[in-house]
Amino acid sequence: MTLSEELSKLSELRASGALSEEEFASAKARLLNAQTASASGPRADEPVIAGVNAFRRSRSDRVLGGVCGGMARATGVESWVWRLLFAVLFIFAGAGLLAYILLWIFVPSE
Repeated sequence: MTLSEELSKLSELRASGALSEEEFASAKARLLNAQTASASGPRADEPVIAGVNAFRRSRSDRVLGGVCGGMARATGVESWVWRLLFAVLFIFAGAGLLAYILLWIFVPSE
């Protein structure tokens, strides 16, 4: 929805009595502030947030849970490199196994 459409909906709500003058003014200010914030350009952390939100376990490139396949797709590094990294971390104090199990539990499948 465009900014003008949203502002016209707000004015319709105010005219129908669903919004008071204060509510209308604050909603209009939020819309205008959001528009100027998005017009100023993307934030520095948006690609990172988008990458984390897009991270899913792979259904096609999997040996156990698909964690390494999903990390390969998210980072651009081959999945065998991630498997090797988890294996090396497993040898050193079992941290790789713990990290893999936690990712298997908490990262959703695609």
